[in-house]
This record gives sequence, structure tokens and C-alpha cells, in this order.
Amino acid sequence: MIVTCTVNGQRIPLDGHPMARLLDALRAAGLTGVKEGCGEGECGACAILVNGDLVNSCLTPLAHAAGATLTTIEGVAAGRVLHAIQSAFLECGAAQCGICTPGMVLAACSLLERNPEPTDDQIRGALAGNLCRCTGYIRIFEAVREAARRLP
Repeated sequence: MIVTCTVNGQRIPLDGHPMARLLDALRAAGLTGVKEGCGEGECGACAILVNGDLVNSCLTPLAHAAGATLTTIEGVAAGRVLHAIQSAFLECGAAQCGICTPGMVLAACSLLERNPEPTDDQIRGALAGNLCRCTGYIRIFEAVREAARRLP
């Protein structure tokens, strides 16, 4: 089955069984910023935005992407210019091994799009589905707070 959707601003076909994991179709299309962590929807490493909603692509069937607008980590920056959230992650030391970072950044994008001035509890709640084994969470939370200060 060919599923046509818009990924990072470009309409692309994704090929696979309708019940195949969206994660695998995206990676096969060269979007390797989508990471597989647990493969069970527990860690958030595979998180992407589907029509603006944060989803775990390891649990999302390919058919769900038909006609949808998807954003992966490759679509967050504007060319070579990092998004404010990405810059804040770098400057705050919130990015370590890189497995969780794409999902964390997209979770932060989703949060700050809906709530540009989140409280610390709201940040923790929004990132609760994303696990990090390297940094702990303090620097990640600082990065999201810093990004919130920078975004208009």
C-alpha cells in the first residue's frame, strides 16, 4: 500500500502494509531522526507530530498517516537554522546520546505550541512519556523553560 502524506512540508509516498509501523515507513524513507527505543510506546524515542498531535510512531499504523501532516525532527529546524527548542537543548546540555532527543524536542514543540508559558509541572507532564537514560531530566526541563522564554 502506498500512503501519501505530507512530511516536513513535502508530500511523499510511504510504502508498506497498512498495519505496518509508521516508525519503520519513515525510517525506510530516510527519516532516521525518528528513533526506535522500546518499540512498545513506553519511551517516546519514536515520537512525531501527526496533524500537530504528539504520537508514538511505533504504535501508529502506516494507514493512519494517509493524508496527514507529519513532522519529524528533520522538519523542526528551518534549513540549517535550529529551532529555539533545539538551540536551548544544545546550550543547556540537554542532548546527550541522541536517542531520546528527537522525541523530547517534538514533545516540547507540542507543549509550547499549545501552552507558550508552561509551569514546571506542565513541562514535566508534557515530557512524561519520553524517557532519557543519559542526562536525567533537570537539563531537559531547563531547556524547555529557556525555549519558552525565547519563543514569541
